[in-house]
Amino acid sequence: MRTAYSVETVRAAERALMARLPEGALMQRAAAGLAAACADVLRGRGRVYGARIVLLVGSGDNGGDALYAGARLARRGAGVRAVLTAPGRAHAGGLAALLAAGGRVTDGPADAAEGAPAAVADAWGGHVDLVVDAITGIGGRGGLRPGAAALVRAFAATGAPLVAVDLPSGVEADTGEVLGDAVRADATVTFGTYKPGLLVDPAAGLAGALRLVDIGLGPELPAVPGLEALQYADVAALLPVPGGGSDKYRRGVVGVVAGSARYPGAAVLAVSGALRGGAGAVRYVGPGAAAVIARHPETLVHTGPPSKAGRVQAWVVGPGLGDGAQAAGAVDDVLAAEVPVLVDADGLRLLDAAAVRARTAPTVLTPHAGEAAALLGVAREEVEAGRLAAVRELAARHRATVLLKGSTTLVADSTGDTPVRVNPTGTAWLATAGSGDVLSGLIGSLLAAGLAPRDAASVGAHLHGLAARLAADGAPVAAQDVAEAIPAAWRDVRA
Repeated sequence: MRTAYSVETVRAAERALMARLPEGALMQRAAAGLAAACADVLRGRGRVYGARIVLLVGSGDNGGDALYAGARLARRGAGVRAVLTAPGRAHAGGLAALLAAGGRVTDGPADAAEGAPAAVADAWGGHVDLVVDAITGIGGRGGLRPGAAALVRAFAATGAPLVAVDLPSGVEADTGEVLGDAVRADATVTFGTYKPGLLVDPAAGLAGALRLVDIGLGPELPAVPGLEALQYADVAALLPVPGGGSDKYRRGVVGVVAGSARYPGAAVLAVSGALRGGAGAVRYVGPGAAAVIARHPETLVHTGPPSKAGRVQAWVVGPGLGDGAQAAGAVDDVLAAEVPVLVDADGLRLLDAAAVRARTAPTVLTPHAGEAAALLGVAREEVEAGRLAAVRELAARHRATVLLKGSTTLVADSTGDTPVRVNPTGTAWLATAGSGDVLSGLIGSLLAAGLAPRDAASVGAHLHGLAARLAADGAPVAAQDVAEAIPAAWRDVRA
């Protein structure tokens, strides 16, 4: 499990650990890990000895980490120059260590962009092998100041790889928001634990490859993190596996209410996902029965209403349903059932929020950013900029488990005392028509197979993203391709 904690929690853990360590020991641990990571990057481009490294150093402790790391690299024969974005306020011990090791220090531009090109030219004529961002780190708020932003852009133009210290400067550590100019890193070296902004877009998209350095913080951190991301072993442990005495009904039956005369394909795609999600049978209700049977003859079909279709252990309602009275009646009928219900797509527009809150059985909502904005009554841009806040608010407001789709898929439940889950799988090729229908069917099947709502949503998102990667393999992919790759993703996780 990959976990992330808030800045306040990390700071408290650091204080507790530092109280038991010699002065400066924690910073030295961080500096050693940062220097090792930078050396790995440099070895990929040649060697450490003779390499030309620029440190962009602010006034915070991560500036000290960078300066001490620079001293270590200088002692290995690298040329290291620190450009100070806050002259007079940089870490004194780190500055002394760098100078003693043969490094050089220059003041960066104040808050004027004009000084940035001169700073680049002064650093070996702009021939740089590595840039290290240590301007603000996890304590920063808001975007970079103009001078620092210009300095970052100027050094980025050299083409040298950029490594961020703890967090790309200019992003919000606790939320993943980007409120102004920010560093786009090729890699980020973070200490002790991940921070939410490293896992949640839009900030996560600026972090590059992540490397976690263990500085001994683990015992000081709370048992329950703020965020978590399932890894293969976690997903494998949750996958439903039939026993010797299983039959199709014991494995669970998932009902799918989807499709319309206008969108019959949504029914096919939702059923495609459901058939590959671990339940023993899929019961389809709706006007797309002919299309479903033609593609999936193993499906049980019924004309409706859902409550008359037969027993199920979970329902999926909404994909391609349309917006007429019949569609609204189907959503109401499903929400009245005493089994877990997943609501997606058109179902999200048709649901009665009060009816969702009143349910005693679990509810899972799976909106994309636009649908989430409509449910919250805000602009889509607000959801996309603050995804973490949006998914938590949706879950609390509807007393439901919410999966917010997007470049970072998030899963939250309504209790507020469990970590939000971040899905680490997927590909940009997954942004294709019908892929959400497949995901809905897949999660619904996992619900019917007995997984708890939060686990079903998290496992479904993980498998769905992995299946998309396998199906795409660097090329465009269609939703049905994703559905057909789910068994391969399942086997990959279990292996």
